[in-house]
Amino acid sequence: MIDRSEDSHPEGPYDRLTQMPMSRLSNMEFARFLDFVEHFEEETENSLSMANGYREMRMMLHLMRNHLAGRLTTPTSLADASGLSYGTAKRRIESIMKRGLILSRPRTKSGKTVSLHPSPVMIAEWERYANRIKALLGPLFGVDPASELVNRIFHSADSGCVISTPAVLSERLEIKGGLRVLIHADPTFMAMHNLKRQLESIFGLEIHNTAKSIDRLLEEILDNARRATSRYDLVACDLPWFGELASKGVLMPLDRLIERDRQDLSDFHSVAIRSARYAGQQYGIPLQTTPELLCYRKDLLEHARLEAPTTTEALIKVARHLHDPGKGRYGIAWNAARGTPLGHTFTFLMAKFGQPIINLPSTDGGFDYESASDDALRPMFLSDAAYQSCEYMLDILKYSPPNILEMAWYERAKSYSSGESCMAYCYTLLAPLIEFNRESPARGNTGYLPHPTGQYGRTITPIGGYALGIPANLSEERVEAAWTALRYLASASMSKLYIMNGSLVTPRFSVSQDPEVAALSPLIGIVDDMARRDILQAWPRPPVPGITDLISIAGNEIFEVLDGRRSIKKALSMAQDRADRIMRDRGHY
Repeated sequence: MIDRSEDSHPEGPYDRLTQMPMSRLSNMEFARFLDFVEHFEEETENSLSMANGYREMRMMLHLMRNHLAGRLTTPTSLADASGLSYGTAKRRIESIMKRGLILSRPRTKSGKTVSLHPSPVMIAEWERYANRIKALLGPLFGVDPASELVNRIFHSADSGCVISTPAVLSERLEIKGGLRVLIHADPTFMAMHNLKRQLESIFGLEIHNTAKSIDRLLEEILDNARRATSRYDLVACDLPWFGELASKGVLMPLDRLIERDRQDLSDFHSVAIRSARYAGQQYGIPLQTTPELLCYRKDLLEHARLEAPTTTEALIKVARHLHDPGKGRYGIAWNAARGTPLGHTFTFLMAKFGQPIINLPSTDGGFDYESASDDALRPMFLSDAAYQSCEYMLDILKYSPPNILEMAWYERAKSYSSGESCMAYCYTLLAPLIEFNRESPARGNTGYLPHPTGQYGRTITPIGGYALGIPANLSEERVEAAWTALRYLASASMSKLYIMNGSLVTPRFSVSQDPEVAALSPLIGIVDDMARRDILQAWPRPPVPGITDLISIAGNEIFEVLDGRRSIKKALSMAQDRADRIMRDRGHY
């Protein structure tokens, strides 16, 4: 017989379960482990509202796991998970419910069958508990207890900065056929779609998502508005669309519901709230704000001893210096594809040179779009800023990838992420391609800046993003459920959940300040700081009637300049004529 005792084994301590040698613990390490076990027990008793001796831990773990996975928990499945007899388990479940830790929600109108869910109190307790245990594990594995990480975990849990996982609604949404949502095919909405099972558990119904590209999304919203009854309960709208959609009566004003339910909008980026407003009324609640920034490779600039460019002139110099087609490396990637992508680029570049695409009156902080009417809506294609924008595009075209005239939002981000381009104008919406891609040479080497300014320009960051609205033609009996779902989908807890599942954008200050969110990427703090300093601006692509037409005109007429088939002067003159005709026909001035 082989002796498996610790003293007799030649390799020292031997694990009887795994049949593998164990390393010895020093007295100090063993003492630290015992301290951890003691603190672990104390934290468990102090953090969780749990009675001892009845296997409540097993039941709570089962309930929390199912909640996070979007799986259904019934009284029977929870009793089975406890390992207790059914009668004993039933009494323990009732006890936990009386302490306000479990919500029981009817699964049918009769209420004969129910599902069980952790309450907001239980979720908050478990999240504080998890953070404290993480902090306890730090010293056990050699992390300084006085370090910023451990300090942040303890203090942010106590101060309430950590946003809790979403809890289920106390009553399931009653809406025939489930919740129908029209969304944009981007990382935030894809995160929402990937969380579909959890959201269905939260709402207590099926969710039907329809995802479209940006142009098809607008077409679908307008097609839906022509129907007698909306086929969607909620629609995602690009922020610049709100002026046009609201003026056409496509969306329902939300002010009555906001005031009735005392919905606090102060946590949202003010520029996003204002962008989803028209003629003094709120038509949407922001789900994401995504500024377009200049991304640049810090390592490449440092190696070349170049400063990060803050002006258009400096950017051209940097792009020229880093451009090396022989090595498959190009200076800068940007939206140059015909139509909407190039139209967006043009409006943002005009802003860099100090002029909106329409004749908005200037203010101390920029330009006033909220009360724009009459002559303020006149297109400005014949301005100096428009001409300078075209010249700038022709300059950077020389230092762009060979497929630049086919490049739109995703392609430019991918070009930068792959290492093909050294710089890129990029929405933070697509930053996960950089920040979460372990194969990207730009990961951990990317700097983010506001748009470099041109002559007479000011430091700004053009804002994009989406807000959820309710179609004006939605059946009256579905409005309350749609509003409840909208508020929940745009809540801070949901915004954090999107970020923890692949997004990197939020319209809420509180979410940016959550330490778990802030730790994911430096980009979170950069955008939050820009929002607080009012660098994020909507006037470069203002949410006014007719803006989508102007963007389309710019993206088609100016493409002819980039393709070498038309002069700048001719293209801008043709764009002005088309824009004037459309805006006058619509009675805008």
